[in-house]
Amino acid sequence: MENMVNPLKLFVLFLACLCASNTLSAQSLNQLEEQLKATDNDSLKIELLEKLIESYEGIDYNKSKEYATQLLTLAEETGQNWALLKTYRRLNLSYVLEGDFSTAMKYGNLFYQKAVELADTSAISEAINMMGDNYFDLGEFDEAYDYFTDAFRFGKRANDSLRMTIALHNVGRVFKVLGQYETALDHFRLSEKISTTINDKLGAPYTFDELGDLYLRQGKVDSALYYLTKSLALSRELSDEILEPRTIDRIANAYVLKKDYKTALAYYDTALMRNQITKNKLGIAYNELGKGIIFLQQDKFKDAEQAIENALIIADQLNAKTLGLRCYQQLSELSEKKGDYQKALLYYRTYKAREDSLFGQGMKDKLFRDQLQNQNEVRDSKIAAMIREQEIQKNEIKKQEFIRNIFVVLVALTGILLITVYRSGQRRRHINKLLLEHQDEMRKRSVELEKLNQVKDKFFSIISHDLRSPINALAGLLDIMDRGGLSEQDMKANIRELKVRFNHTRTLLNNLLDWTLLQMDKLSLQPAKISLHKIASENIQLLSAVQNKNIRFENQIPENTIAFADSNTINLVMRNLLTNAIKFTNENGNITLQASEEEKLWRIGIKDDGVGMNKSVVSMLFDKTAPYSTRGTANEKGTGLGLILCKEFVEKNGGTIWVESEEGKGSTFTFTIPKANQ
Repeated sequence: MENMVNPLKLFVLFLACLCASNTLSAQSLNQLEEQLKATDNDSLKIELLEKLIESYEGIDYNKSKEYATQLLTLAEETGQNWALLKTYRRLNLSYVLEGDFSTAMKYGNLFYQKAVELADTSAISEAINMMGDNYFDLGEFDEAYDYFTDAFRFGKRANDSLRMTIALHNVGRVFKVLGQYETALDHFRLSEKISTTINDKLGAPYTFDELGDLYLRQGKVDSALYYLTKSLALSRELSDEILEPRTIDRIANAYVLKKDYKTALAYYDTALMRNQITKNKLGIAYNELGKGIIFLQQDKFKDAEQAIENALIIADQLNAKTLGLRCYQQLSELSEKKGDYQKALLYYRTYKAREDSLFGQGMKDKLFRDQLQNQNEVRDSKIAAMIREQEIQKNEIKKQEFIRNIFVVLVALTGILLITVYRSGQRRRHINKLLLEHQDEMRKRSVELEKLNQVKDKFFSIISHDLRSPINALAGLLDIMDRGGLSEQDMKANIRELKVRFNHTRTLLNNLLDWTLLQMDKLSLQPAKISLHKIASENIQLLSAVQNKNIRFENQIPENTIAFADSNTINLVMRNLLTNAIKFTNENGNITLQASEEEKLWRIGIKDDGVGMNKSVVSMLFDKTAPYSTRGTANEKGTGLGLILCKEFVEKNGGTIWVESEEGKGSTFTFTIPKANQ
């Protein structure tokens, strides 16, 4: 965290705000205390003591605990069971905040017994979880597991989702400590899912804190910091006095692993001040151990030994077995670094003995048996639930049969009428549906006929114009020849012009005939292996003889370019594309035929360096409802029908066709065609 704000500064700011808050509430606290001294009414005293306990929490924990003790005495004297229940719970929490779990255990037991006595199911479930927490913090993980699983069962029986999700979360903590990370992760995520469903705001920060610690144990420091930072932000929003210092301590541990000791120490100092406010001895001991580990990494052996031994003293006082285990491990490593191997061995043996007592095979076997038992109980409960559900279904079926028997006569009498009405409605709906389908079909056919009429009118216009022109020219020439009015030189020139016009007319007639066959579905394709190089060469030879622009053709299609398609239609495509290129190429221009290979297709390109087209013209070229045509560079006429035929024939052969063009720089017409199998 290069841009991270110093946590010590943040904490000083927090203390300043807290002090300001305390100054504002001091007057009201004094008033409450004066009222407590002045009253002899036990019920009012209990109410005032509760308010003072809550008000002093987070300000002066000694005062809060002092008033809690007074409330306990008063509740015992007056026999106010509900007040006793609340006081036992509050004292358990006070000693947990101090890290004195043995004393917390005492009040947790009293809380549990009183909850059972009062048959308060919610309090019983909370008390069981509370006892599990106390055993967990003391390092008695098998006992903790038993309490947590009991809490889950009790919450399930009471249909208390909050207690169930807390119990699942705590079971996950046990599996995490035992190194069963995947199982722990499953419990944390299931707990978080339930928390989200019931809008439990504390669920997310506690889950993030445990996920951070889980990833920390696996050495995934960045993931750990991500979750721990989220947990810290949420715990500060909720002012959680238990979670916040613990999360800060774990963030410090993460920075120790990153060897960022300066940031780690800053976090340890922040956690220490939070723990000192609540007089949390266990938290203070963990802070000392964390600093000792840093000093050990920095080879500050004296400071390290002092800090670790301070932590060990508190661990022994509180009977905090997990903390003591870590202290002996670090003392063994410290002695080894100092070269005192005998002492290191002694500490290591103590460490192993304690580890075996905490995580021995016997305890693991017990937990495994308990886990199997829990799974069996879950299975049995599911079976029992299924049996109950089946019984309910059987009873429901009997009720339904009774009702059916009552109404069977009525159903029989009304059945015929209903069937008649239904059939009448079905017939009416069927007729209406047929009418609607017929109307839709008529509309579609009307649109298609309109389009075909437009195309027909266009093509008749083309035929009437393009066929009349060469015939009229021939008639005029024959009339002049009949009168002997042409010289031999004029005769040659007119014959050349007539030849060009008749070639155009022949192409038009061929295209019209092919288009007619295509529209009538009379054109049958016969695909076979064809040489695209040969087809291109034959068309170049044919068209070179009739064009008079001195255009140069270059056939770059390789001889091994063998396609699988209908020879006649592909020949027409090639001829029409070449004719089109000649039409829009200037004198002495160039036309190049190219081929490139794709996975299963040949890509054939016919490129010219002629006049080119703009984008609006390109978009109209292949539209059969409105064929586009314009005159060529030598005033050649066209119909637009040739390119439409090219598109339909290419697609009939399983390919596609498109054009790329730029005004003044020529055009490239490209089509694809399937390869022949080798």
